Amino acid sequence: METTQKKAPGPGDRDAVDIPCAADTLLRKLWGQWKTHVIYVLGDQRACRFGMLRRQITGISPKVLTTRLRELEADGLVWREQENTIPPKVTYGLTETGLAVHAVLKDLERIKV
Repeated sequence: METTQKKAPGPGDRDAVDIPCAADTLLRKLWGQWKTHVIYVLGDQRACRFGMLRRQITGISPKVLTTRLRELEADGLVWREQENTIPPKVTYGLTETGLAVHAVLKDLERIKV
């Protein structure tokens, strides 16, 4: 009878078992230029409209800001409220999860790496 030994997966092994990690999942949601900036500003302002948010984040284009807001909303970090006026009045803010992420970002700011 032949016996085989299984080798433990290494850091670069593609066959390694994928163990879910909450921190990794969150960091993947935050990955992308401007996402942490958006969370930071919304957390400090509590809620604001698109134009104000754009003025607070120097250098971001309207297209990129719209994309990042949609991504963060899809990930459950940002809420969006639209009033049926002409033109539509849209307000953004952080969900409870988004506020928790904002608090962590503030803690990271104190580390000053």
